Amino acid sequence: QVQLVESGGGLVQAGGSLRLSCAASGRTFRRVAMGWFHQAPGKEREFVAAISWSGGSTYYADSVKGRFTISRDAAKNTMYLQMNSLKPEDTAVYSCAATIDPYYSGSYYYPDRASYAYWGQGTQVTVSS
Repeated sequence: QVQLVESGGGLVQAGGSLRLSCAASGRTFRRVAMGWFHQAPGKEREFVAAISWSGGSTYYADSVKGRFTISRDAAKNTMYLQMNSLKPEDTAVYSCAATIDPYYSGSYYYPDRASYAYWGQGTQVTVSS
């Protein structure tokens, strides 16, 4: 079992920055691949960014590429999402997700919702224009 708790959301003006954190507990961080998703009102949950369990591989949605950076700190069992140059269309509830990676290479990331077994409750990000 993996428990996930997000923090760091809030209200920011367009062009500003926020850093989201996702603290994991319940098992070792090793072989736990993770990702960030967001859900705007009236829309489906969408992929934002993913990171392999080693931290060596990352992948981003086109809409955030060049603006957002996903990272993880194994010593703190925490994943981060640094969000820069925020836009009003980034407004959504951001959730982190985790899955036990069946592969030992640490090279794989998972951009699809169905790959994840564990989810956090989410944190609201609101970007004003």
